[in-house]
Amino acid sequence: MIGYVDNKEVILKRLRRAEGQVRGIARMVEEDTYCIDVLTQVSAATKALESVALSLLEDHLTHCVAQATAEGGDVAREKILEASAAIGRLVRS
Repeated sequence: MIGYVDNKEVILKRLRRAEGQVRGIARMVEEDTYCIDVLTQVSAATKALESVALSLLEDHLTHCVAQATAEGGDVAREKILEASAAIGRLVRS
């Protein structure tokens, strides 16, 4: 079972909102909107996606990593490394 199964609808709602924001940004560019206003909307869309990412990460840690840690061994080590790499990607983005 995937870790975010209990939050799936919330995550999908956030993603749809971010998708709408990105479409709105494209429309702003098509309409030659002032660049600072476009950048403001890009920032808002970025924050929306970061919120989704953090929610998914929390679900992964509390479900997938916790379950693997309880099992121990190579599975636990693999899940911890996987989570660490995902956190690294989020921090660098």
